[in-house]
Amino acid sequence: MLEYSLVSGLTASGADAHIMHVTTTASVSYITRTDGFDCGIMISASHNPFYDNGIKLIGAGGEKLDGGAVAALEDYLDGVMPGGAEGDFPMASDGDIGRSVDYVSGRNRYIGHLISLSACSFKGMRIGLDCANGSAWQIAKSVFDALGAKTYVLGCEPDGLNINESGSTRTGALCELVRENGLDAGFAFDGDADRCIAVDERGNVVDGDGEMFILANRLKELRELGNCGIVATVMSNSGLVSALGARGIECALTDVGDRFVYKKMCEDGAALGGEKSGHIIISKYGASGDGLVTAIKLLECAAERGVPLSELLRGYEPVPQLQLSVRVRDKSAAFSQELISLCERAKSEEGCVRVNVRPSGTEPVIRVMAEAEDEERCGRCLARIARYLRDM
Repeated sequence: MLEYSLVSGLTASGADAHIMHVTTTASVSYITRTDGFDCGIMISASHNPFYDNGIKLIGAGGEKLDGGAVAALEDYLDGVMPGGAEGDFPMASDGDIGRSVDYVSGRNRYIGHLISLSACSFKGMRIGLDCANGSAWQIAKSVFDALGAKTYVLGCEPDGLNINESGSTRTGALCELVRENGLDAGFAFDGDADRCIAVDERGNVVDGDGEMFILANRLKELRELGNCGIVATVMSNSGLVSALGARGIECALTDVGDRFVYKKMCEDGAALGGEKSGHIIISKYGASGDGLVTAIKLLECAAERGVPLSELLRGYEPVPQLQLSVRVRDKSAAFSQELISLCERAKSEEGCVRVNVRPSGTEPVIRVMAEAEDEERCGRCLARIARYLRDM
């Protein structure tokens, strides 16, 4: 419904709409950049339920549009023209009306691009894939099969309603699949497959921080990391910063959001950045996160070294950390100075090392994170903050 509505609006305004159909956010970014389109548009609920569908806007270089550009577009759609003038949204007529083009060939070309990225074959490796009943369901298996791996797949029966019922935010089924079948690794994607959470051969979760540790060390070995280190966010574990620092790799921290990560990467010239959620950006391969690229490069690290995924995490010890999301009626009102003051008091009184609180960018929730010497202190701190939010 949303796709047809969007295409109708685009063609009515005079634009040509090239339709890639069910595909990943990263593939739209890749094709927009390599095929010279003016922009890309992705309809996606990201890691959320289907009823949270929204639109991601991608610039000609494959990067997500910044907040200022998105705000200007929203004003334009509300009838506020540049300079503050008001008017109707312009429509094309006669021969200026745009056309719709079936562009499934773009998605197929992206698949070929993914297959070309691995420096080695995965023959003999057995891996699990959880596609979250989302956009990777037709892509992930074909890519890893082509690279020689034997694949075991979950979340590949989308019905339009069951997206993200498994995947990167719900890794339990994949962990069990890896353990029960003795697999070498597993990779869980979110609905639009710009995130990837790995599972090692023991069935343990390797989140985005662990993935960045592995990839940063590999890039340093290849002399592709440079001297500027990597970029993570304030939600990343302090243990990541310490572990990378011990290996001479700096870790700059930004606000949460891949836009902020990519902006800082561009400023610093960083080759790698990402989020604890598994949204990893490798600048050599694109301007936004790509869960499939992340999975390929992680498996490549293990294959080339001839060691299990867990071995690549040696030297990384996460600090005890807990996170909590609290649903609120109005997240703008809930995220107040009073809340920030409460977090500071809870941090001090419960003996936490670090507390971070922020409104979600996609849901009506406040996200809270606490780090301490043990999880019990983290839990007490989060409980106090959650009670305050629920009593508002």
